[in-house]
Amino acid sequence: MDVKKEIIYRQIGAKVAYYRTLRGLTQEALAKKMNVSRSTISRIEQGKYNRSISLDILLDLADGLRIECSSLLTFSDLEKRMWWDFDDMADVTDDGDDAGKQ
Repeated sequence: MDVKKEIIYRQIGAKVAYYRTLRGLTQEALAKKMNVSRSTISRIEQGKYNRSISLDILLDLADGLRIECSSLLTFSDLEKRMWWDFDDMADVTDDGDDAGKQ
């Protein structure tokens, strides 16, 4: 998986865990509200939910957590900086690799 996407999935998962904890819900309780397994919630919170999270799952998460769906998909400048810092590191690594191939 693209590392940038992996970072985003982990950030979404962290938000789910944060709001779940804030609401006093266990993974089991949130899973029951969504009609999914506890392991599904666990994988989402770890950023390991397949290769994508469906819109249907995002809407169910938001409903179960009593938040706007956009709260899961809106990122602060600090969160975005993680993506950009990774891109900058990848560019340096790519430049270094190219130099060694010439």
